[in-house]
Amino acid sequence: MREEWGGPVALNIFAPSRVDDAETERWWAHLLRTGTSPRSAADLMALYKDLDVRHVLPVISAPTLILHRADDRAVPIELGRYVAECIPGARFVEVPGTDHLLYTQGADRVVDEVEEFITGTRSVRTPDRVLATVLFTDIVDSTAHAARLGDRAWREVLDRHDSLVREEVERYQGHVVNTTGDGVLATFDGPARAIESASKILRDVQALGLELRAGLHSGECERRNGGVGGMAVHIGARVAGRAQAGEVLVSSTVKDLVVGSGIEFEDRGQAELKGVPGEWHLYSVKASR
Repeated sequence: MREEWGGPVALNIFAPSRVDDAETERWWAHLLRTGTSPRSAADLMALYKDLDVRHVLPVISAPTLILHRADDRAVPIELGRYVAECIPGARFVEVPGTDHLLYTQGADRVVDEVEEFITGTRSVRTPDRVLATVLFTDIVDSTAHAARLGDRAWREVLDRHDSLVREEVERYQGHVVNTTGDGVLATFDGPARAIESASKILRDVQALGLELRAGLHSGECERRNGGVGGMAVHIGARVAGRAQAGEVLVSSTVKDLVVGSGIEFEDRGQAELKGVPGEWHLYSVKASR
């Protein structure tokens, strides 16, 4: 690993883990270009190799908190533990994640640990909840496609799929939360726009030789670390799992919210959704305005 620190590899291992996010990639590339010159970066890496503060650690008397990610890609967690053992009374906290930079993953957890260390208590966070329509999409027979095309060609198809889905979600004022390998999770502040977007996506991906299924549900979602969670998200995923190839399936909640929109549905009857209490009435989107 020390040999890598002399060149550009070192810069890559410090990069945020969300490399599939175009905005994050642009931000990180801009930071690297404007932060320092290539020569200065190489000199800094060389300086790191020559630094040795082990003899100083035992004489540190100030209260010390050491935070280290469990799967840090740049600095092994064993080094963090070693530093904590050498500083008298130091507190060592292992936080989940792979990024070396503490502000790129689970920032709330990091802030909580620092707050508790300094003040002795941590704030009780009120969950950030928002009413949203959740859309899940899934590529039908993705494994068979991958086997037929091979890894490289399949990755190219997936990239085109992701780009198309993101464009259509944004066109209808939605937000792509994340991609799931062969599908997408997105949120919308309006159920009618979510249905329109899902229907358009299912039509457009046919040009890629793909067939999708989609599921939607509306409810309160909890915003967490740039993602969403809560029962509404689980229900949306279960509804999508019940959809047939080429179908946009919605919960009765979504259907009731779009009354008067001109969107037509076909009754799919009652269904039990795994892990969700009770039975849920589901409807297939028949036509959109």
